[in-house]
Amino acid sequence: MATRITNPKLTGSSKVWMREHLDDHYVQRAWKDGYRSRASYKLLEIQEKDKLIKPGMMVLDLGAAPGGWCQVAGRILGDRGRVVATDILAMDALPDVTFVQGDFREESVFDEILAALGDQPVDLVICDMAPNMSGNNAVDQPRSMYLCELALDMAVRVLKPNGAFLVKVFQGEGYEEYRRQIQQHFPVLKARKPEASRMRSREVYLVATGFRG
Repeated sequence: MATRITNPKLTGSSKVWMREHLDDHYVQRAWKDGYRSRASYKLLEIQEKDKLIKPGMMVLDLGAAPGGWCQVAGRILGDRGRVVATDILAMDALPDVTFVQGDFREESVFDEILAALGDQPVDLVICDMAPNMSGNNAVDQPRSMYLCELALDMAVRVLKPNGAFLVKVFQGEGYEEYRRQIQQHFPVLKARKPEASRMRSREVYLVATGFRG
């Protein structure tokens, strides 16, 4: 049975988005498979190609809520691996995931993340962060690139030599410069556009490996 949108507070465009979201193949698949978001399938597709996550690794997930990427990583890592996740938003608990809520730009939050990691270097940093989109690209693109720069800075601070970095980026102003910034630290850089990404979206995922330390 089709889901009806009856919330009178929703605008016309919001109703269209909601219908599209509820009818989305990956949304329905996530409900069936027990994942918290359709984004889980983006990471699964990238993992199939690049094998970034391996059992026993230490993984840091930036912008983790609601936890779809944590679920994928945790299932691959197994009992010997660990996921430390952080977000400014709250996230419901997941088995074998240590969650730190707060803005990692703040020293107290950063220190809490380091403590959760046991002050150990990380094998992989993953980041699916995005700003709240206004629909104005002149505003949204700089906000998005700023988050990407924060993620790269964090990765450089916590990764072990030869570690890897996966980050969502929106193509547009600042994209090529950001790629060059990554290449200063990682000798191998690939761009991925998973099938689970909506075709109209400008998002791509940059896979950087071989961190120079």
